[in-house]
Amino acid sequence: MTSELPHPASPLARAGPPVDHLGIAVASLSVSVPLWERALGTTASEPEVVASQKVRVRFLSAGGTHLEFLEPTAPDATIAKFLEKRGEGLHHVAFHVPDLRAKLSELSAQGARLIDLEPRKGARGRLVAFAHPSAFGGVLTEFVQDAPSGGA
Repeated sequence: MTSELPHPASPLARAGPPVDHLGIAVASLSVSVPLWERALGTTASEPEVVASQKVRVRFLSAGGTHLEFLEPTAPDATIAKFLEKRGEGLHHVAFHVPDLRAKLSELSAQGARLIDLEPRKGARGRLVAFAHPSAFGGVLTEFVQDAPSGGA
């Protein structure tokens, strides 16, 4: 018996939080991003440094979500270590949630291993928190909330 996923416009497809973006680790934004821009026929955002994570990022629209390209700014950055171990490629999946603190509390109550116990400031001034890959079958998972009014 085969099971088909509901069409993206179906109410069943909207049961969970929407994918906000896919994070892609790259050695060089200036090399990788233009390849994607040409392939998708769109232009990426200007580079932004997220100093707390030691990365420079650019976002590119892809349908109803975004691709976030992450380039390390220091050899000890998490992304630099990821690139050393695994090379360039998919780093994480991020979901948009309306209340990040509530989501972290829910995940913690369910026994999920969290990297971030509290939200922190991420790219584009938004609040972010990561769940450990062990909580989601080996996939590093980020939850994102829009910046509160008046800043993060």
